[in-house]
Amino acid sequence: MTPAAVDAPPRPARRTKLVCTLGPSTEGREAELVAAGMDVARLNFSHGTAETRGRALRAIRHASERGGQPVAALADLSGPKIRIGELAAGSAELTPGGTFRLSTARAVEAGDAAGAGVAYPRLTTDLRVGDRILLGDGAGELRVERVEADAVVTEVVRGGTIRSRTGVGIPSERRSGGPLTAKDRSDARTTIELGFDYVAQSFIRRAADVAALRRVLGPDGPPIVAKVETRPAIERFDDILDGVAAVMIARGDLGVELPFEEVPLVQKQLVRRALDRGVPTIVATQMLESMIAAPRPTRAEVSDVANAVFDGADAIMLSAETAIGQFPALAADAAVRIARWCEEHGRDYLPGGARAPTGSDAGSLAYAAVALADAEAEVAAIACYTSTGRTARLLSSLRPSVPIVAFSPEPGTVARLALVHGVVPRSLADPVPIPGRLAALRTALRRDPAIGPASAVVLVASTTLAGGAPNLLELHRVPIDG
Repeated sequence: MTPAAVDAPPRPARRTKLVCTLGPSTEGREAELVAAGMDVARLNFSHGTAETRGRALRAIRHASERGGQPVAALADLSGPKIRIGELAAGSAELTPGGTFRLSTARAVEAGDAAGAGVAYPRLTTDLRVGDRILLGDGAGELRVERVEADAVVTEVVRGGTIRSRTGVGIPSERRSGGPLTAKDRSDARTTIELGFDYVAQSFIRRAADVAALRRVLGPDGPPIVAKVETRPAIERFDDILDGVAAVMIARGDLGVELPFEEVPLVQKQLVRRALDRGVPTIVATQMLESMIAAPRPTRAEVSDVANAVFDGADAIMLSAETAIGQFPALAADAAVRIARWCEEHGRDYLPGGARAPTGSDAGSLAYAAVALADAEAEVAAIACYTSTGRTARLLSSLRPSVPIVAFSPEPGTVARLALVHGVVPRSLADPVPIPGRLAALRTALRRDPAIGPASAVVLVASTTLAGGAPNLLELHRVPIDG
C-alpha cells in the first residue's frame, strides 16, 4: 500500500474526487490519468487475471509516485454478475420486436444478434415469463417470453448495440445465489496479497453480506465499499452503512431494480443519508458514456456529473469511458473540469455537511474546527494529523469551505484518503515525543504548497502518545507559529 510521495505541488483545488476504471485503453497511460486528476484507480475483477491486475497495480503505484499524487487502488469484485459471452463480430445490433436467445448450453460459443451464451446455469431457473432484462446497463432491453431447459428466449423491447461480455441485469429478487461467490472469495484474498486499498462488493442485499466478506478479508484487510444496486440494499441502507468504509451508487443495475425515473431521487437520498453518517459515496455508471467514442461529453452528461457534485457525492466514477474508451485521459479531464467549475461557481448549490451529531468529543472538536474555518475569511485550510484517517473523514463529512490537509504516518491511510471529499493527503512521519509531532506538523505546514502566504490554518491533532481521538485545536497564522 505504498502511496505517492507528495512533495510536488498539488493539483488545483478540487474537492469531488475522481475514480477511473483501468482497462485495455489505459495500459501504458496511467501517468496521463494521474496528471488528468485521477484519485482512485478501479480494477474490475470481472476481467483480467491475477497477473494482469498485479501489473496494473504496479503501474498505478509507479505513476502515482512519479506524479507526486496519492492514488487509491480499488478492487471491484465481480459478484454474481451475469454476462453474455463473446460475440462473433465483437458487437451486435438488437432490433425491437426481434428474438434474442440467452443460452446456458452454448456459453463458450460466439454469439450474434440472434442470441448469445451465458455462463450462469441458474438463469433458466431464476427467471420467469414477463421478467425484464437489461443488457449493458440499458443498451438493450429484453422481456422473457419463455424458459426452456437450457435457454431463456426473450423479445427485444428496446434495441441497441451490445458488446461482447456485456452485463445481463435481472431483478435481484430472482437471484437464487448469494452475493459472495467462490471466485469472489479467492479474489478477495488476492487483494490482500497485492495490497489494494479498498475492496468493492457487488449485489449486496443486507449487512450480513458485508460481514461475510469481512470474514474473508479479516479484521485488518482492506476497507469495504458497498455497491448499492439492489432494492433490498436500498431498504436496508442504514444497516449496511454500519460495516463499510464507503458506498458506490451503481446506477446501471439500479435501473433494473427500479423504474428509471426513480433513480435520480434515490441517488440524492442515498448520498444525503451516507453524508449524515460520515460515509463517503461514489456515484457510478454512464457518467460520460458518449466519451467512449467521442472527445467531448454530451450536455446531458455534463449535467449528470454536475448533479452528482451538487448532491454532495465524495467521488464520481468513470467505467467504460476510461477502461475501453478511445479518449480515457480526455474523459478524466472532462470530469475534473465539470466538478471544479461546479465547486468554484456553484457554491450556493452545494449541500451542507452531516446533520447528525456524532455525540463524541472528536465530533465536537471537528464541528468547532469547521466553524472556526468557515468564520475566519483568512483561513486557507484545516490541517489534521491522523493515523487511521478517521479525523479527516469526520472533518470531511462536515463539508468545510476550505480543503482538509491530512497528514498521516501510515502509507495505507494516505492512499485511502485520496477517495475522501475535500481531503489533500500528505505523508508525515510520527516523531516521539508528542511535542516533536506538533513541531513536525507545523514545519510541514510552513512548506505546504496548499497553504498560501498571508493566510491562516486551523490545526486539529491529538496530544496523547497513543494517538486516538483529537484533543487539540489551534489557529495558526502563516508563517506557522512555533
